[in-house]
Amino acid sequence: MQGIPDTVYTHAGKFHADDVFSAALLRILNPTVRICRTFDLPDDFAGFAFDIGFGRFDHHQADAPVRENGVPYAAFGLLWREYGALLVGEDEAARFDEHFVQPLDRDDNTGYGSPVAELIGNFNPSWDSQKDIRACFDEAVAFAGVILEKKLEAVRSIQRAKQMVQAALEQMQDRIVRLPQFAPWKMVLIGSEANFVVYPSQRGGYNAQCVPEKGEAGKLKCPFPQDWAGRPAHQLKSISGIPSLRFCHNNGFLITADTEQDAVEACRKAMERQHSADG
Repeated sequence: MQGIPDTVYTHAGKFHADDVFSAALLRILNPTVRICRTFDLPDDFAGFAFDIGFGRFDHHQADAPVRENGVPYAAFGLLWREYGALLVGEDEAARFDEHFVQPLDRDDNTGYGSPVAELIGNFNPSWDSQKDIRACFDEAVAFAGVILEKKLEAVRSIQRAKQMVQAALEQMQDRIVRLPQFAPWKMVLIGSEANFVVYPSQRGGYNAQCVPEKGEAGKLKCPFPQDWAGRPAHQLKSISGIPSLRFCHNNGFLITADTEQDAVEACRKAMERQHSADG
């Protein structure tokens, strides 16, 4: 990728999640990059370095940058700020920074504590180990690379899901959205006009879920009837009048039926019940 040379520098000695994830990110951006570890950079150094040298990807200088929310940048955050949007787009890069990068930056700058940072730190050789620290660093970077790749793929899958769910929302009927397959849907449907989403179940048949109210944790727009909740399949069929309804969660947010038609019918009956109750 343009801007990432084939040779970059970082500090030697004990490593942390900050420089390890920085190295992992650079290897995603440029798989051929060679990461050199040194204790000092020459005064006239003009190459690419991170977490050392007081350059734009270091954070040890007195005027090191801080985010608007007060979380100081570490090298990983500075690199992500520069290149993250190229991988997942501006909006998702900002969310990824908030939820994944910032805890690591905060830990590196303040010792705040992070399970991921602690895990990476455990790759350092113990005090009585004869392991080569460079080999340990490479092992940690490879491990961090797997984590980072999986996290980025999860972000991209959410982006793909948004497109599919948005298209289904545009075809919504009776406040019921039908998906061709399961996909994360809450980021699109919460705040929309939809009351329910129906999709093929991974266990066979079809699921229908209630869409939660926006900004009210745990509150559903239209829960399934309470007298369905937690009942065995043979009772559900007679209580609901829906032939293939076989499961209703005890909290009333999810049902399963053998056919899409019956799953949709369960949603319609739930809305009728709510309308009658509201008078």
